[in-house]
Amino acid sequence: MLIESRPGTDPEVATLVSAQQRELRAADGGLPGQASVTHDDIRYLVAVAAGRAVACGGLQALDADTGELKRMYVRPAYRGRGIARQLLAALEELAHRQGHRTVCLETGAYLPAALALYRSCGYQPIPVYGEYVGNPYSVCFAKRLFVAA
Repeated sequence: MLIESRPGTDPEVATLVSAQQRELRAADGGLPGQASVTHDDIRYLVAVAAGRAVACGGLQALDADTGELKRMYVRPAYRGRGIARQLLAALEELAHRQGHRTVCLETGAYLPAALALYRSCGYQPIPVYGEYVGNPYSVCFAKRLFVAA
């Protein structure tokens, strides 16, 4: 599995993000208050298998100390192979290289696989923050990254 950096304008990133948004809308059943906010400053990592982008995730700086994970998605045919876990580790490493001490994220209360992944990777629940405040379906997590002294 190759994990590489890609710009947000990459056609394969756009395809994965569109698929993620469609799947989220299907999973949430059209819940009110759900919105897709696009950010131009997200740095994407893509997992590539057999020359095809099969998963993506992004990192956006909230401030100098904190990065936010965005757009984590694995194509359904590639799930259950540990790709999300590898991609998450690579995003955490990217955050660390960018000087972030903490990584946070938002996911939906209706996404049990995502909730289980983040918990199993050491993310702890935190209060809902930022653009997610007021959305009763948002669940937020954070993880403190190891920082060498």
